[in-house]
Amino acid sequence: MRLSRRTTMKLGLGAAAFLGMNGMMRSVSAQERTGDRYDTDNGEIIVYPVGHASVVLAVPGLVIYADPTGGADAYNGLPPADLILITHEHGDHFHPETLSAVMGEQTKLITNPAVLEKLPEDLKAKASALANGEATDIGDLKIEAIPAYNTTEDRKKYHPQGRDNGYVLTIDGRRVYIAGDTEDIPEMRALKDIDIAFVPMNLPYTVDIDQASSAVAEFKPVNVYPYHYQGSDVEAFAAKVKEAAPETNVILGKWYD
Repeated sequence: MRLSRRTTMKLGLGAAAFLGMNGMMRSVSAQERTGDRYDTDNGEIIVYPVGHASVVLAVPGLVIYADPTGGADAYNGLPPADLILITHEHGDHFHPETLSAVMGEQTKLITNPAVLEKLPEDLKAKASALANGEATDIGDLKIEAIPAYNTTEDRKKYHPQGRDNGYVLTIDGRRVYIAGDTEDIPEMRALKDIDIAFVPMNLPYTVDIDQASSAVAEFKPVNVYPYHYQGSDVEAFAAKVKEAAPETNVILGKWYD
């Protein structure tokens, strides 16, 4: 069954609750937040764009923070993290102060090996690393570390091959791709059966809208969120995807104020 997006829903004071890894229901409260809801085999995935390259995913059984930055206030009104994923060491993806603020006592932390070495000692004790090509399971969630790197010669200094991660998450019959910072590499274009993708597009660090839309048209996720796009024309990206891969839905989330 193909993943379909249901109507966007606002979560306000007492509006919703989530079943975390410890089996306890936890209410969402405080500041109103908006999430996009997608059906899975036995539940749903809720996507909360936080800002730039930071996203929160509520999936069956746990809540995932990817590249949390922006300080603790950026996460007001969101369910607490069961799992945090860090793609790489740049400050718009790895911010130790924010990380410390959103880590709970039972929160698991997965990073690439380079970030693991940069963690404060208290966080390092709670963390584990995945290198490109490695995978692990947390409960019913499968996490695969996908390469993320630059291929253009004068951009390789930003994200050298072999250091940084993207992630493919498989949960309840659905696959989610978090690209991190990357160009339109062969590993991205070879992805299969992706239901939700988060794809960056800004120069010189990643790609332009032509490269991004070309890659998306090749691996054809059911739904794609452009993110990490500050300064890029995402409306033009959406038009290019619609023309090249009309079966892919482009979701323009609120990543910037």
